[in-house]
Amino acid sequence: MHANLISLVELMMKPEKDLSKAVNILQALYELSVREFPRVKRSISQLRQEGLAPRSSATDEGLLFENAVKFPGAEDAFFYRQLRRLHTILSSRDSMHNVPVNIEARRRIAFFGNSLFMNMPRAPYVEKMLAFSVLTPYYDEEVVFSKEMLRKENEDGVSILFYLQKIYADEWNNFMERMRREGMEDDDDIWSKKARDLRLWASYRGQTLSRTVRGMMYYYRALKMFAFLDSASEMDIRMGSQELASHGSLSHNSYSDGPGPASSKTLPSAESGVSLLFKGHECGSALMKFTYVVTCQVYGQQKAKGDSRAEEILYLLKNNEALRVAYVDEVHLGRDEVEYYSVLVKYDQQMQREVEIYRIRLPGPLKLGEGKPENQNHAIIFTRGDAVQTIDMNQDNYFEEALKMRNLLEEFNNYYGIRKPTILGVRENIFSGSVSSLASFMSAQETSFVTLGQRVLANPLKVRMHYGHPDVFDRFWFLPRGGISKASKVINISEDIFAGFNCTLRGGNVTHHEYIQVAKGKDVGLNQVSIFEAKVASGNGEQALSRDVYRLGHRLDFFRMLSFFYTSLGHYFNSLMVIITVYTFLWGRLYLALSGVEKAVKNSTNNKALSTLLNQQFLVQFGLFTALPMIVENSLEHGFLPAVWDFLTMQLQLASLFYTFSLGTRAHFFGRTILHGGAKYRATGRGFVVQHKSFSENYRLYSRSHFVKAIELGVILIVYAFHSPMAEDTFVYIAMSITSWFLVVSWIMSPFVFNPSGFDWLKTVYDFDDFIDWIWFRGVFTKADQSWETWWYEEQDHLRTTGLWGKLLEIILDLRFFFFQYGIVYQLGIAGGSTSIVVYLLSWIVMVVVVAIYITIAYAQNKYAAKDHIYYRLVQLLVIVLVVLVIVLLLEFTKFDFFDLVTSLLAFIPTGWGMILIAQVLRPFLQSTLVWDTVVSLARLYELLFGVIVMAPMALLSWLPGFQSMQTRILFNQAFSRGLQISRILTGKKSN
Repeated sequence: MHANLISLVELMMKPEKDLSKAVNILQALYELSVREFPRVKRSISQLRQEGLAPRSSATDEGLLFENAVKFPGAEDAFFYRQLRRLHTILSSRDSMHNVPVNIEARRRIAFFGNSLFMNMPRAPYVEKMLAFSVLTPYYDEEVVFSKEMLRKENEDGVSILFYLQKIYADEWNNFMERMRREGMEDDDDIWSKKARDLRLWASYRGQTLSRTVRGMMYYYRALKMFAFLDSASEMDIRMGSQELASHGSLSHNSYSDGPGPASSKTLPSAESGVSLLFKGHECGSALMKFTYVVTCQVYGQQKAKGDSRAEEILYLLKNNEALRVAYVDEVHLGRDEVEYYSVLVKYDQQMQREVEIYRIRLPGPLKLGEGKPENQNHAIIFTRGDAVQTIDMNQDNYFEEALKMRNLLEEFNNYYGIRKPTILGVRENIFSGSVSSLASFMSAQETSFVTLGQRVLANPLKVRMHYGHPDVFDRFWFLPRGGISKASKVINISEDIFAGFNCTLRGGNVTHHEYIQVAKGKDVGLNQVSIFEAKVASGNGEQALSRDVYRLGHRLDFFRMLSFFYTSLGHYFNSLMVIITVYTFLWGRLYLALSGVEKAVKNSTNNKALSTLLNQQFLVQFGLFTALPMIVENSLEHGFLPAVWDFLTMQLQLASLFYTFSLGTRAHFFGRTILHGGAKYRATGRGFVVQHKSFSENYRLYSRSHFVKAIELGVILIVYAFHSPMAEDTFVYIAMSITSWFLVVSWIMSPFVFNPSGFDWLKTVYDFDDFIDWIWFRGVFTKADQSWETWWYEEQDHLRTTGLWGKLLEIILDLRFFFFQYGIVYQLGIAGGSTSIVVYLLSWIVMVVVVAIYITIAYAQNKYAAKDHIYYRLVQLLVIVLVVLVIVLLLEFTKFDFFDLVTSLLAFIPTGWGMILIAQVLRPFLQSTLVWDTVVSLARLYELLFGVIVMAPMALLSWLPGFQSMQTRILFNQAFSRGLQISRILTGKKSN
């Protein structure tokens, strides 16, 4: 049937038409339709009754169709145009059934198609729709990538452009093909003739302001198109489609005919074909309904300095008619007098320059509270319309989603429960998941929250707040009720959610809608992710201390209060409790082992139940259930088997390592904020992670939150293994402690597993040298990344702001380190099984002697090392001889042995660390005394020891062959892994 239809259409398209062939084809089609298609065969009489056979069998009628075919004349252009369309449809069946190669294109088409079957309000005409604005806060992030930034190579020879070419290989090929069609003759001309297009192509794949502006301006393009369609007649659309078709063929011919003048109708690449048909009123209609305000806080200062970012913002203004820029202008009047103004500017296309629309004087400087909410608050007055959508600087939009904005705004007129909505929650799509495995983990975690999580929070729980920036606010409802951002210093560090608190407390209604989505980028490197999670965890700690949460706790009903707790503060509180539980369990087991209770339980026959309970706890630590929401959401989106496959793939990419590490980040910063306060904004950066982070940088970031805690837990497990009778059974010990060891390994190794080139031997050597230099560097007015001492003082900032109770609790927590000494000294052979308090007091005398020896060596170094070096060496010799002599005497005349020597180190080293931590709390009293210098120098030695312990497993894996390539495969997708190897070969050739 299909082949005959194509033959018939092709025959009719020929200038010379063969009548006999046409008759044969029609007869063949008739036979197929009458004989083959019907399930029940019909007789000739039945066919005659239905008009499917000749009425008479007379022979003068001739063959079927012979005298019935008449071809249209050549002047019937409409018929032949439709015939060509039919031929295209019939003959291009393969390409029509092909799925797009690009995975993102498939996802977008699938989501858009599915969303059309969801419940959404009917869209009104543009002139009757609700007007709305979009507001984006911006400080000094990248607007458009510069050529230098794209070309700059890291230590592996990988530039950002090379990275993007490998990650988005098909999109790069399409881009180059498009550039060739626009007149680029040689690929090398991309840096000279098409540099702007290249920079924009790269910027649209990063987290830049230009990407956000392009995405939000799709609203403007969609409204212009709808304004045309609302007023266009059927004849306008029909004639317009013909004009577009003819323009398409003309432009295609102008591209394919080689060099020469292009057609006069060729459009710039940024224009859409529909804009050819506009009658002139569309831009005005769209501008009446849509405004995009980017609040660039320091744009005035950037212009004054001649910053390239200011030029790029002006370029965006020039090319986007609906874009407005708000900034704070500082006018210096002399004699230290400064006036501050909120200014709104646009680009005037007729005057060809930037012009001011409004200038409003402020009573004082803008930044009294947190920077980001203050930036939003000063520009909210420049928004227009009934609604305002808050969009962050790391977001994007899609044209097909912009088409549904009119439908979404109609939700403000519908009742959800007893009230109309005041915040419309919008689904997010995380576009940064393809960059690396780490980014995919964050994407999966975030996707499960912004879809399944927020869907349930909105309905039936009714406790959805405002968690991020795609939500749409009822502008007239919020402006007289405190605005959309609270900006008090410290307490409102997580400014987003306070808008939700404010809305709920004042009787508003928050809904969630999944038929429209906005794209969002997340952090893609472990350091960025950890800084972001530290900021959010600290923000949740401050929320727990805020009066908003206090009032919500009093006014919500019991079930909504529980739902609210679990989905906000409770998540971080649970994370903290999980870590505290691990600590409690391990410290408790250590106490049972060192006190002899475990031995008594094991030897007793009456305590089988207690013994079984102590050995079965590890079953409770099975933590894979935390991934259940992610699996459920993926099952709903993609199906059960793909969801399970994705989950298994993530496990092979060491996702459990990352999530366990992330748990530690949340617990540490939430707990510290609850205990001491002092949360602060942490800038994460939006760049690509193709650069290796040094060991000293990772140590500065994770030392207190992960490394020290992991070492503490590791020491507990080692001491327990030595002194517990349960540990004599290897299987019991492994079963009981495997989850704890996994926690220790993940907290120590994750920063290096997810660090590009983390197991490269040469980089490990250089990192160790850099770490040693950082530890011993002493200088005045140095930064934390240059000197350990500066960083060490900065790490104590929270102790300076905390109150008396915070300091007391900190000291009580630090006392746990003394328990090592208390428990272990009674296990030493030299103690002879004695349980007298004298043994513990003697151990403190040993501790004092050790500290005295260290002070003696430090004093000798300061006094003699520079000028009388021989005296310094003499003091060292005397100390060494004395220590060796004491150890020999103890070995000879007491029950002391070498195993006691190792065990006593595990006793005294934690005690020293506990003393240092308590000294940090008492710093105001000790800093002016001679003791403080000893504390600082001891702390330096401890940091050196911790650094060596953390680096040892990394150095071992770096030395072993194969781990570096394996880590690269785990961290990046295969395309980039191949690209990285190619890059190394190329850089090798360059060096040769």
